[in-house]
Amino acid sequence: MVRTTTTLRLSSEDDTAKLGETLAKYAQAGDCFLLRGQIGAGKSALARAFIRSLLGPETEVPSPTFTLVQTYEFAELEIWHADLYRLSDTQEAVELGLADAMSDQICLIEWPELLEDLTPESALDIELTVAADCHLATLTYGDNWRNRLAGIDAHA
Repeated sequence: MVRTTTTLRLSSEDDTAKLGETLAKYAQAGDCFLLRGQIGAGKSALARAFIRSLLGPETEVPSPTFTLVQTYEFAELEIWHADLYRLSDTQEAVELGLADAMSDQICLIEWPELLEDLTPESALDIELTVAADCHLATLTYGDNWRNRLAGIDAHA
């Protein structure tokens, strides 16, 4: 599969939120968003904006750091927000039900490195990095995202 990479400059927390909102507009059943980056890079902020854009700005979106997974009802789907930082092996992700959810729900996964071979090929990979004067979001995706993300740099 041919993969495309796009890097976006996020000059503020509002830009990170706007990216989350933009990505939510394109989300479909079976989509998996892999949120990578160091602590404080904006993974949870992006996920929170994504979820609130679909469920309403007053939606409580706690970090799943200690619960590991938070789920939200959305239309006929669930949105799964997972934080895998505390998992010790891939089997724990299976036990949480995450492997099944990735096939037919919308999943936002922080620290996806721990998925190893469970990582869906069709996932949208988002690497958030802290630069000197901004944050950067590097999106890597395959053909299934190409049309949906055409021109994203103009919207985010």
